[in-house]
Parts: sequence; C-alpha cells; structure tokens
Amino acid sequence: MSIFKGLFKSRDKPTNSYDSPSYSYFFGRSNSGKRVSDRTAMQHTVVYACVRVLSEAIAQLPLHVYKYTNNGKERVPMHPLYFLLHDQPNPEMTSFIFRETLMSHLLIYGNSYAQIIRNGRGEVIGLYPLMPDKVKVDRDERNRLIYIYSRYDEANPNLKQQGDIILTAENVLHIPGLGFDGLVGYSPIALAKNAIGISLACEEYGSAFFANGASPSGVLEHPGVIKNPERVRDAWQRAYGGNNNHRTAILEEGMKYTPISIPNNEAQFLETRKFQVEEIARLYRVPLHMIGDLEHATFSNIEQQSLEFVKYTLDPWLVRWEQSLQKALLSDSEKGQYFIKFNVEGLLRGDYASRMSGYATARQNGWMSANDIRELEDMNRIPAELGGDLYLCNGSFTQLQDAGAFANKNSEESEETAE
Repeated sequence: MSIFKGLFKSRDKPTNSYDSPSYSYFFGRSNSGKRVSDRTAMQHTVVYACVRVLSEAIAQLPLHVYKYTNNGKERVPMHPLYFLLHDQPNPEMTSFIFRETLMSHLLIYGNSYAQIIRNGRGEVIGLYPLMPDKVKVDRDERNRLIYIYSRYDEANPNLKQQGDIILTAENVLHIPGLGFDGLVGYSPIALAKNAIGISLACEEYGSAFFANGASPSGVLEHPGVIKNPERVRDAWQRAYGGNNNHRTAILEEGMKYTPISIPNNEAQFLETRKFQVEEIARLYRVPLHMIGDLEHATFSNIEQQSLEFVKYTLDPWLVRWEQSLQKALLSDSEKGQYFIKFNVEGLLRGDYASRMSGYATARQNGWMSANDIRELEDMNRIPAELGGDLYLCNGSFTQLQDAGAFANKNSEESEETAE
C-alpha cells in the first residue's frame, strides 16, 4: 500500500516548471545564443503585438454573471460577483486592466494568479493579481494544493509580511495554460525560446549592421609587408569605422580594400525576419493581419479570418477563463444555479447589411422580437404595450399536411354545384 501511496504523491504533485531541473523548457539561453526571458521576449514587437491583441480582446469583452431559469438564463446584476467581474475587481484597477493583466501573464508565463479577498461570510469582495514568476504551486502535509508567493515588494497591499507567504487554494484564482500535469501551465515563450531567440538575434544583427552605416566588414590588402598591422587596423577603424563609415577613404602605398561579409540579400536577412513573424504568430494562433502584416490579406478574406480568430483562438481561452472563474469564485451552493460567461456577440457580428438581412429573416420567421434585435444593436427597448415583445410570423406559412386542402375543398364544392 505504501508503494501506491508514494506513486500517487510523486505523480500528482505539481512543480514549478521554471525552477525544476527535471524540465528542459525554461527561460534562458536559446540555441541562437540569445537569452530569452519574459522581459527580452516582450521587447520583440511581434511577441508584444500578439500578447496585446489577445489580452485586449479578453479585457474588452462584456463579462456577466447569469442565473439559470425555467426559460433559459437571465443576467443577475445584483450578484456580488457581478460588480467585481464587470466593473471593478479591487479599488485600484478596473475590470479591463485586471483581465488584461491576468491574460498577459497567461500568455507570457503560462499561468495567471489572483488573490481572492473574502469577508467573514466567505463572500468574494476583491481580486488582486499576483506575479506568476513569484508563485510556486505545492501541496501541504494533507496533500492539499497550496500556493507559495514570494513577496519582496509592495505590489499587493493585502500582503503585509515579506518573504514566502502560503495561500490556500480557496484564496487563489488560478488560470493555468497548457501543461503536462493539468495543474501548472508551461510558458509559451519558454517553450518557443529558440524561435524567439532567432528573431532577437536577427534584430541584433540588423541593429549592429546599420550602426556600422550598413557597410560590410572587409580586408585591407597591402602589396608589401606591414611591420605593425595592428596600428594600421586601428587607424582605419578610427577614421572610417562606426559613424565615420561614409567618409571618403584614402588608400596609400598600393593598399586595397576588399569587403568579405555576405550581403544581406544573399544571407536572406529579410526573408528570415518575415518567417519569424509568422512563426511567433503561429505560436499564439493570431492572424497576421491583426499584428500589422497585410502581405497575404485581401478584402475578401480578412472578415473570415477575423471570425476564425474568435472561434479558434479566443474561444478556447474564454472557456478556460469561464471555468476557472466559476471553480474559484462561486460557492458550492451557487455552482448549480449561476454561471459566468463572456459575451462575444459583438465580435461575431458581420457588416451592417448582413446583420439587417439576418434580423429580417429572424423577425419574419418568428424567433426574434423587435426588442431582441434592439438589444443586440445596443438600442433602447420598445415598450411591451407597443408590441416590442411580440413574436410575429409570415401569415402565408401553413402546415405540410394542410397543403392543397383549400384547392381540394373548392374542387368538391364545384362538383356539388354541377350535380
């Protein structure tokens, strides 16, 4: 029995993927020689653009608390969580800033954490972000999940002491990304550090190349023997290197300058940079036109790509958010009655003409009322006494079994008249 107990604990215990030596996926030096970390990666424009697109998309969506009803669902603005999630999770930040921060943590570190502040009755009254690189997930002596937060600054006003602080699972909102144990997510940047490292190396090479005036290095050839070649090289570098590289060179004693660097077009410098843009966008599944690359975009496919972005990129993140919020914030008695959901209808709407055509079809066929349509368009409701809640249907519709009944009736009446 002790053998199985040991196996269960070793398998089930989460580890911090950045500190554990048993994992090879961590921040650090890439194969290109560039060191990739959360800070250096965010200095890359493509990584920053992808993180910003996804973070702002999650932050701008309406987030509501709903209650199950006999007729489906209804929004419950009076629920204590509604104000925290929709407007202000704590006195220091808005809901947009809070969700943007947590989503950026999720995209950079693979995990996002927030401290849950509860009152004496156990109700949630505040949410404060925690830095993921300072959180370690572990288990206590009773095999329960705990979060060890290393606090050495004044970022969170609710934590008074410094050093390692133990937070129970009930007091932490944890949204994990893709991971191998289902408890701790792994950083996308750490997993793709070689791809990002190549791009950073290209940027450094380009910066150094243009800092040298876009002039390649070369060799000074002398027909004779130079007694002090170091002095000649240093004199050349002082006169024509760096910011002086466009000055007119004067060669004496039959000296000849021969460039030896590979031209950028032969090294496919621009092609490499373009490919790395696609590589990083592929990491986050972000369409290229959303980060400013319109090379493959057309007027006919951008709208479809935008819809695919919502369906295949945002939706998985939204489900991850919704289920984590419900798991951490709703009490056991509330989980069967309430749920938390993002509203993505605004992102899925087509152009004005397409929307009006769809509304007309829904209105004529009776599954939408005038007020249903006006709510989707953010318009005020029509009073019920004026017919705003009526569901209407085209009067020419009839049941299939009654098709032709009128014609048969007229035929029978004609036969009776003839007799």
